[in-house]
Amino acid sequence: MTKIRFAVLILASCALFGCDNANEGSTDAKYPSRPITIVVPYAPGGGGDTFTRAIAIQAQEILGTKVLVENRMGGGATIGVGSVARAKPDGYTLGFVSSSPVVVVPNFFEVPYDASTDLTYLSRFVVSPYPVLVRGDSSYDSFDELLAYARENPGRLRWSTAGINGAPHIATEAALKQEGVEAAFVPMQGSTEVLAGLLGGTIDMGVMSDYAGPLAAGDVRLLAEIGPEPIEGFPDIPTYREMGYPLAPTIFFGMAGPAGLPDDVIQTWETTIKTITESESFQEVTVRLNGNVTYLDHEAFEALVLSDIESTKKALQTLGILEK
Repeated sequence: MTKIRFAVLILASCALFGCDNANEGSTDAKYPSRPITIVVPYAPGGGGDTFTRAIAIQAQEILGTKVLVENRMGGGATIGVGSVARAKPDGYTLGFVSSSPVVVVPNFFEVPYDASTDLTYLSRFVVSPYPVLVRGDSSYDSFDELLAYARENPGRLRWSTAGINGAPHIATEAALKQEGVEAAFVPMQGSTEVLAGLLGGTIDMGVMSDYAGPLAAGDVRLLAEIGPEPIEGFPDIPTYREMGYPLAPTIFFGMAGPAGLPDDVIQTWETTIKTITESESFQEVTVRLNGNVTYLDHEAFEALVLSDIESTKKALQTLGILEK
């Protein structure tokens, strides 16, 4: 059999029976035509992981293809985000993104991506409160009382947050600096470790978003909110903005992909995430985790992230944390 006759037979077979890889990598194939992986740069069980899995379950039904969730932790979430930034821009590798690894961490470490140019910000789906917590049986009933103890006992207040040099960490360091407080930061990874440290007495104060369960059980008490808006249902808990602190970051949760995603991929995920955020089941998850559904489409989300990157850098320079 000649090479030409063999090639003709192969093409005829594909025409009759289909070839699985015939359209792989082709922009002509209707998206999605194969499984999608969503990378979560945090450990399983946290808020970002829970939200992403809720989205993946519904996205499978909407898109008619498997949507897999893969946890790639480490480097203050920069390892997972970096893997998304380096992925082929075909829409089959996407990632969960939050404020810290794209807005704050790149100011302090060399990261494997440029958050301004290497990612496509698809949609924001949730804004998460990020409160300052103490144990439920703590003697401190307010943030002012905790600060008073810290002033009287320099270096004795031990505290931590779920991500080193993330937005909550830097915002709280800035707040303590403005208050003239000398405190001891204890490095920890993830909300689970912070909660264990708080309940076990390793730290006196925690700053974390995964507080709904411990709060309902009476294990923790809210003293302040690091973001600009009050926590829903807790109007008397002061915010960093109300207290006049230099940084009061909005902690967003969203979806991103590598730079250069095709328009049809962007539009598909805009529509899909909007539909999911309007569903009763997703809103139930959001309430359970004390988040707020705040959908933004690609254009609005990207504009927000780029603005936050610039404003955070300027604030850090003003505080003297970064050189100008």
